[in-house]
Amino acid sequence: MALITREAYLQLLKSMRPNIYKFGQRIDDVTTHPATRRTVESHARAFGAAYDPQYADIFTTVSSFTGEKIHRFNSLMQSLDDIIYNAKFKRMMYRLTGTCTGGVCVGWNAQNVMWNVTYEMDRDLNTNYRARLEKWIRNAQEKGLVVAGALTDAKGDRSLRPSQQPDPDSNVRIKEVRDDGIVISGAKVMICGVAAANEIFILPGSAYREEDQDYAVACVIPRDIEGLTIVETRRPSDERELEEGFDIPETGITQAYLIFEDVFVPNERVFMCKEFKYTGKIIQYFTANYRACIGACVAGQGDVMIGAAAIMARSNGLAASTFMNKLIDMAINNETTYGLGIGAMALGKKHEGGAWVSDPLIAHTNKVLVATLPYETKRICQDIGGGIVETGCFPSYKDFTSPEYGHLVQKYVKAAPNLSAETRARAARLVEWLTLGAGVPGCMHGGGSPDGARLVVRASTPIEEFVEYAKKIAGITEAVPEPAKKK
Repeated sequence: MALITREAYLQLLKSMRPNIYKFGQRIDDVTTHPATRRTVESHARAFGAAYDPQYADIFTTVSSFTGEKIHRFNSLMQSLDDIIYNAKFKRMMYRLTGTCTGGVCVGWNAQNVMWNVTYEMDRDLNTNYRARLEKWIRNAQEKGLVVAGALTDAKGDRSLRPSQQPDPDSNVRIKEVRDDGIVISGAKVMICGVAAANEIFILPGSAYREEDQDYAVACVIPRDIEGLTIVETRRPSDERELEEGFDIPETGITQAYLIFEDVFVPNERVFMCKEFKYTGKIIQYFTANYRACIGACVAGQGDVMIGAAAIMARSNGLAASTFMNKLIDMAINNETTYGLGIGAMALGKKHEGGAWVSDPLIAHTNKVLVATLPYETKRICQDIGGGIVETGCFPSYKDFTSPEYGHLVQKYVKAAPNLSAETRARAARLVEWLTLGAGVPGCMHGGGSPDGARLVVRASTPIEEFVEYAKKIAGITEAVPEPAKKK
């Protein structure tokens, strides 16, 4: 089938074994339950866009294996053009949904990272991981699978390594190796898009040493596999999910705890089993690409914020041009993270294994900006919108539509004579959601810690080399070492 429809995607989700919980209850149908249907809707829009001539170039591509048209999020990124389309895809997804769609993002990056790492392991260790991975990718392309990615472990005591933890399941580990597969236990936490995913790609959460080799595991599992319990986390505005109306958009993202209790993974789905020396490569390649592309995510949401701010200005009775300098500042923030990400890709190179790897220094620099600039964009959006979007002093949809007093609420919500009270209300709620609520992407820690990114920037910046450039230009001939530490 390869290029499946929105309806086919929803039916695949409906057919899965219920194993997702929230507020103490099991969710039997993620496509209709209030707590998950919005994230499903967000991901479903990628399938609709694949059939829309306006977006098809971004949302589809051709399989490098079969030559058939496939969903782009199932593809290998083997050229600069391919990975730039990853950024275009992410920015457009935010424009269409206003929020993160992790199921068509992280798993996509994970398979590309493992395409390179399995090449290295097969070359060095005479394993057959690449053949397994290719078979799985072909299947994902054929079925149009949505694949969440899971790296972050529960971790436990941050001062201890995984093998030193009092509870060995603080990080996902290989509990048993069998002839036909492995048994894993532990937890991955804060994983995006799981409720909307068909499968989950598991990668090591860090670079490991020999004593931590049991934690060096990469594999892919069906989202409804036996032994996996998924607990959806609570986010701001969650109570509104349970209500109808415009207090929350029809799109959204969910995050989850994935709890593995003796989960059996057959060999054909295992792409790393205790090869700890290669876990650093996974983290290196994954963060380089992910932190390059995440600049497109926040840019896409920033685009929506510019639009929402303009609507709010007009709904308040003012021309959007009144705030043009502020709108320009928002646009500059968007293009800074987007452009820096593209720069990281352009300065990257194709790995000998076949997939593209972005430049780590520029990518991690981008992550630091992603952890700062979007918050300024949100502040400006609130500033333009006024108190109705930021103070929380706004009646609910039920009050707005109350048969007793709703007409009075609408009377005083209305501002611009040519625009309805509902337009102003909807725009206000959207800005609130984008800047304060569940629509806020993981700018600070999504894709990893900005402090971790700074460490990469520090390690990748050749200060002494720059010192030599400066010495030559200034005509300095003597050595200029760091001063000795005072005792």
